[in-house]
Amino acid sequence: MDIQFKTDRLDKVCNSRKAREKEWGERRAKILGRRLDDLHAAETLDDMRNMPGDCHVYKKRTDGTLTLDLDGGWRLFFKPFHRPLPVLSDGTSLDWTKVTAVEITDMRDPHD
Repeated sequence: MDIQFKTDRLDKVCNSRKAREKEWGERRAKILGRRLDDLHAAETLDDMRNMPGDCHVYKKRTDGTLTLDLDGGWRLFFKPFHRPLPVLSDGTSLDWTKVTAVEITDMRDPHD
């Protein structure tokens, strides 16, 4: 899967183990690294359904945001990076089998 980042800063921090550890601590940095590796290895978003992290649509937003669980309530937020979005025949549901690129938008604890 192709991974883009919403900001240059997010790109730099997420793609450096040392920067991840400085920003979020060793444990969270390690888990984030594994989730990013899983995304890179996936051919389509549908592959993420069978990977750790409980990849799912974030129900508190209606803009197609998805999340992967990290630790302690923290989540990695991302969106399909396709225009137009690939949808199923119902015209509204995301076709996970056609998503081959994502944009990482945020990493935080949504409960705070």
